[in-house]
Amino acid sequence: MVRTVVVHGAGDLRVEDRPAPVPQPGEVLVAMTHGGICGSDLHYYREGAVGAFAVREPLALGHEVVGRVAEDPAGRLRPGTPVAVHPGTCCGRCQECREGHPQVCRETRYLGSAAAFPHTQGGFAGQLAVPSGRLYVLPAQLPLSRAVLAEPLAVALHALRRAGDLAGARVLVNGAGPIGALTAGAAADRGAEEVWACDIREPQLRIAERAGASTTVLAGRDTLPAEHFDVVVEASGAPSAPAAVMGAIRRRGVMVQLGSAPAGSVRIPFGPVVAKEIEVRGTFRFEHELGTALAMLAASGRAEAVITRTFPLRDAVEAMETAADPAVPGKVVLLLDDEDTTAGSARGGIEDACSSQTAAASAAGGNSTTGNSTTGNSTTGTTRRAAT
Repeated sequence: MVRTVVVHGAGDLRVEDRPAPVPQPGEVLVAMTHGGICGSDLHYYREGAVGAFAVREPLALGHEVVGRVAEDPAGRLRPGTPVAVHPGTCCGRCQECREGHPQVCRETRYLGSAAAFPHTQGGFAGQLAVPSGRLYVLPAQLPLSRAVLAEPLAVALHALRRAGDLAGARVLVNGAGPIGALTAGAAADRGAEEVWACDIREPQLRIAERAGASTTVLAGRDTLPAEHFDVVVEASGAPSAPAAVMGAIRRRGVMVQLGSAPAGSVRIPFGPVVAKEIEVRGTFRFEHELGTALAMLAASGRAEAVITRTFPLRDAVEAMETAADPAVPGKVVLLLDDEDTTAGSARGGIEDACSSQTAAASAAGGNSTTGNSTTGNSTTGTTRRAAT
C-alpha cells in the first residue's frame, strides 16, 4: 500500500492508503519524493472542480512531481535514478499533435485531472507507475528539491516562447506568484534587457526579485510607464488585469495571457489593441520545454527562492490550506516520501521577514488559488525606482 493524497469532493481531502501500482509494459515504477502544489490542486480541494471538470470519483492530486526510479522492468533505468515526470500524455494522432503542439491536444490526459472519466490519477503518492517516455533523468548536479520546479518553469518557458525573441526586450510580468516569479527569472535568462514584476503584495515581489526580476512594481502605489514594454506576460489571471496593463504595452507590442481567469467576463479593451496593433497571444501548459527547464534549474539555484514552505505528505491538508492562503507567498511543496523529519510547517526566511506586510496586504484581494495577483487598476508603481 502507498500513501496518497486524494480529493473526494469539495473540502474533502484525505491521505489514504491505496494499492501499490504495478508497472505495465512500457512503464517505470517511480518512488515519488517531491510534489509542488498548483492552483488546479487547490481548486479541486476547495471547490471539487476546475472549471467544468468536476470530481466524479476519488482523485489523487498532483502533477508537479519528481522522484527516484524504484523499478524499471525494461532495465533501462537503474533503481535510484532521479527523474522528473512529464504530467501530460497526448493522443499523438490529432492535427495538433501531428504539427508538434501536444499541449493543445484535445485528448490530452494530465496527472491529477478530472477532465476525463475515469479521471487521470495524480502523483501525490508514495509511488507512481509512469510511461517511460514521460520520464526525464535529472542532470547530475540538480537536487530533487529544486527539480520539483521543472513543470511550472516549463510552463513559464512556453509562455515566453509564445512571446518571441526576448533579446534586448523590455518585459513586464504581471502577477508575481510562483509562475510569475519563474517567468521573470526565465525572461532574464533569455536575454531580456529589463524584467519588471508587478503584484499587489510586497512579499511576492521580493521573491520575484530573488528569482531574477530587475525591477519590482507594487500595484496601487506608483505608476507603470506608458507604452514602455515590448512584452507583457499577464500571469495573474484576474479579470481586470488585461485592461490594467494595456497602457504599458508599446505600439506593436505583445501581450501573452498566461494566467487563467475565473468564469465570467474579462475586460480586454479592444481600442488600444487595434490602435497600437497589440498582439494578444494565449499560452497553455508547455510543449517540449521540460528538458530545458531541468537544464536551467541545474545551472542556477536562483529559482529556489520560489519555494517557501514544505510539508510532509501526512500533513497534506495543512499544506493545501497554507498554499490557498493569500497571505503566504511562494510555492508550497509536499515531501512525498515523508523521510525529511525537518519538514513539518517549515518556513523560509522570506516569509518571517515580511509576514506583517503580507497580512496587511491580504485584505487587498487577488488570486489566492494560484498565488498570483493583479494590478487591479492602471496605477501601479516601482518599489525599485526606474526612469519613467
